[in-house]
Order: sequence, then structure tokens, then C-alpha cells
Amino acid sequence: MYALVLIAFLAEPATPTGKGIVPDGAKLIKLFTRTAKIEGGLTEGPAVAPDASIYFSDIPLGADKGQILRHDPKTGKTELWIDDSRKSNGLKFDAEGRLVACEGSDQGGRAVVRYDLKTKTRTVVADNYKGKKFNAPNDLVIDAKGRIFFTDPRYLGDEPRELEHRAVYRIDTDGTVTEVTHEVEKPNGIGLSPDGKTLYLADHNNGTDKIMPGVKSKPGAMKIYAFPLDEKGNVGPRKTLYDFGTQAGCDGMCIDSKGHIYLTSRGMKRPGVLVLTPEGKEAAFIPTGPADQDPSKEPVGLPSNVTFGIGTESKTLFITVDKSLYRIDLAVEGHHPARGTR
Repeated sequence: MYALVLIAFLAEPATPTGKGIVPDGAKLIKLFTRTAKIEGGLTEGPAVAPDASIYFSDIPLGADKGQILRHDPKTGKTELWIDDSRKSNGLKFDAEGRLVACEGSDQGGRAVVRYDLKTKTRTVVADNYKGKKFNAPNDLVIDAKGRIFFTDPRYLGDEPRELEHRAVYRIDTDGTVTEVTHEVEKPNGIGLSPDGKTLYLADHNNGTDKIMPGVKSKPGAMKIYAFPLDEKGNVGPRKTLYDFGTQAGCDGMCIDSKGHIYLTSRGMKRPGVLVLTPEGKEAAFIPTGPADQDPSKEPVGLPSNVTFGIGTESKTLFITVDKSLYRIDLAVEGHHPARGTR
């Protein structure tokens, strides 16, 4: 009995740290765990709607259809919103209250799309660059001008590759698609500073795709970059803000009103939300799983993405972890670039 109790104790995440960001006694609260009969994958892409509800993706593997779910913080209920998301991943709401989604590969839509919340009508915003199909749109951020910046790596699927690079793109309000940078091995999470002058980018090269037939892919960069961003939406020289080394790095990210960067760190030695200052220094850490996990076993507690709520939930961080959705109440408000406000 003692051994079982000890094992259960060790499996619990450690206490969060970060004075001024994480209040004393703050804890992760589980809101939802997958119940659909779909296989593999993970929950992803939490995004806050104008009514303060949280929409998020549930991404299975292979032929199973992905879903978009909606969590209502007022009632605590989570319900199915779309039963075929075309493998949606990152989600964001624009200033007009429309849901914008990155649809991935592995039998997904491989496009950036927009939903009308009332009718659930899906409209393709962009699915190619210069006539060549995207690899697998992954995550996005929308700025105050309505421009969509999104990442296009690929982690799964057998779809043939059409584009030379795994790149970051910008979709202007007139629909024009521009490559922002391909100075990255495998772009994933993406964010904007509150003043809109810095673009943050996660390089998460886990080396597990089949995008180059006949080439054995090896793990590579696990870093966070900062690019200066001008008024036209173009980037300047890249700066490495943080390096995870040989551990798995960041998946998704978000920013708070003070400019802190919240990174979903997926390394098995220390899984959780790593909070950095704009200079790249650790300011807080919210564990989501046990530390120093056995690499021979399936990992648990790996976070994939984060967002802040709005209104009475403006200091609440929502986190997708494994196949679940969590929340934790913090001491700082989030920033939502598309609205230009907290």
C-alpha cells in the first residue's frame, strides 16, 4: 500500500513557481478529458471567444476525424462544436469574432480557414503559397490589423510535399499570402508582443515527419526566436531567446499584458508552462506533469498550447495537456493581439 501511495505522489506535478505571476496556492484544475472514441493524438489550440468561452481542437491520428469543442467557464460544461474539424490545430478569434483555424495534414485540410460562429460556415482563407499546397498549417496569431501569421511545418501524414520550405506566412486582409521567414527548421508556436513589434516563434524539430521520402530525419533545433516586426508585417534579424537543448521544446504559446511569454514545454525532464521575460529569462513555471519521466514509457502531462481568458477570466490561463483541458488562475492578465487589448 505504501509503495502505491508513493508512486501516486511522485506522479503529481510539482508546485508552480513565479512571484508576481503565480499566486500562492494556485493549482491546475482539470476541465475536460476526451470521451470521443477516436485514437491517439492530443488536445490543442485553446482560443477565447467573444463570449469568454474556450474553443479547442481534439486531434486524433489517421482516419479518425478531428473535432472542435467548446468549454463554457460559466457552467463548467464542455460540448462538441464541430465533429469534423479537418484536423484543426491552432485556433484564434479575430476582431470580428470569427474563429480562424489552422488545419493540418494526416488527412486534414492543410489550410487556414474561418468559421462563422452562428452558422458554422467554413470558408477557406488560404490553402497554398504560389499555387503549392501548404505542408500542414499548425499555429497562428492575428494582429490588431487583422493580419494572420501562421506556421507551416509537418509532423504527421503521408501527403506529398509541394513547398520547399517549412516556413512562417502572413495572410493580409486582402487575402495575399507572403512568406515571412523560413529561417527555422520546423516552426510551431507563434506569438506577438503587446506592442506588436516582436514576433515570437518556436522551433520544434522533433525529426519525426515523413516529409522527405527516403531521408531519415533527425531531431534538431528546440529554440525560441524573437524577430523584430515592422509596420508592414516583415521581420528583421532573428534572435535566439531561449534554447531547450536536447530536451523537447515549445509547442504553443501566448503572451500576457506585461509581455511575458508562456511556452508549453514538452520535455520529459520538466513538462509544463515555462514563462519567460521578453529578454528570455525564466519568470515562472507551471508544471503540468511529473518531472524526470522514464523515456521508455509513454509520457504524461505534456502541454500543447495555452491561452488567457477574457472578462472575469482575464487572469485565467487555459492549457491543453495530453487529451485534456486545464485552467489555473494567475496574477496577471493576458493579451490578445487581434483585439489589441487584454
